[in-house]
Amino acid sequence: MIVFWFLLIALVVVVAAVTLAVVGGGAEAVLPEAEPDRVADTLPETRPVVREDIDALRLPIAPRGYRMAEVDDVLDRLAAELAERDARIAELTAARTQAAPAQAAPAPAADRVDLTKDER
Repeated sequence: MIVFWFLLIALVVVVAAVTLAVVGGGAEAVLPEAEPDRVADTLPETRPVVREDIDALRLPIAPRGYRMAEVDDVLDRLAAELAERDARIAELTAARTQAAPAQAAPAPAADRVDLTKDER
């Protein structure tokens, strides 16, 4: 019976302490008000995104993880820039492969024969 009363008193003390901590004890707040955490989009608007920009990017944390809308905005922007970069790389690769055969093509056999006859 003594154990029951001890546990009951301990429970009341713990509940009272937690209640005072949450309420803040009157005029003095235990925890200061937190500023809303918002993403400061540091991704450059005037140039393509580089590796250092991604390394410096910090996404805000919400009570249940990250703010999905802000993360989605950043990921959409990165996806668009990567798609644009991939298209440009494909365009340059195609232009290079078209130019390479024209430069590496040997002279026709008829021209070589004519040169050989001229040299004799």
